[in-house]
Amino acid sequence: MTTDNFETKLEKAVKQVENGLKAHLASDDETPETLLEAMRYASLDGGKRLRPFLVNETASLFKAEQQLVTEAAIAIECIHCYSLIHDDLPSMDNDELRRGRPTLWKHSDEATAILAGDSLQTLAFEILSNAPTPTNSYIKSQLINGLAKAVGKTGMVGGQIRDMAAEKSSEVNFADILMIHSQKTGALISFAAEAGAIIGGADHHAREAIKLFGQKLGLAFQLKDDLLDVEGTTNDLGKTAGKDQASGKATLVSILGHEKAVTFLSNLKDGALYALEPFGEKAETLREATRFVCERQN
Repeated sequence: MTTDNFETKLEKAVKQVENGLKAHLASDDETPETLLEAMRYASLDGGKRLRPFLVNETASLFKAEQQLVTEAAIAIECIHCYSLIHDDLPSMDNDELRRGRPTLWKHSDEATAILAGDSLQTLAFEILSNAPTPTNSYIKSQLINGLAKAVGKTGMVGGQIRDMAAEKSSEVNFADILMIHSQKTGALISFAAEAGAIIGGADHHAREAIKLFGQKLGLAFQLKDDLLDVEGTTNDLGKTAGKDQASGKATLVSILGHEKAVTFLSNLKDGALYALEPFGEKAETLREATRFVCERQN
């Protein structure tokens, strides 16, 4: 399987999510248009759509219901977009640039950004709860439960508050940063991978292998982001480069040093690839995705 095939499938995920989000964010008589416009601004026309891609590709390893796969992919991307809105807020990371344009709070105002993020988060669970499940309603409950855990106190939100606490501490170590990354970034990426296996009714061993793959990939994604913050430019990244270093924020790069961080990234890539071995050639596109995550330039 070639890189072109990977890129084709990634582009398919982009179009799938873009069309799905447009449909779910269409104007109606009940939702304030100002809110919808903010939600569209923060979720449309941008992003790699890696998480929806992972849902699609892990689902393809099993006999998964395609309509539920699509809705799960869109729901997970809603959560990701919500997290970016809130992450950029002045009270969080205080970022003014995202995907090459002003962050939502700069584009509109802080209150609108908070509410748009809240609405995208709740929309995700609305999408999942309304999704068709003609064969097994338990699958839907597993998805809702798993997504809630990936987002909540033991996942993204827990990681965010740990990250904020770390910024005020002078005693942050390697284990602390790993926990922050595993929760704040890794939990949703890992669940996106696992969601496809859940929908496909994968057995325990297959789910554990996919979960391990997602965990390694999630950490690799964040570590590559940290490296790009040091190596990249604002123009290339579409967000402010060098921000972590300028603010003295503890990252795996600052803890390990650049050379060891690059080696650790290589180890995470190898770990993710190893986790895919039970699936043989069927997982080749996921292997390409792993290389993409670890070698990307933005």
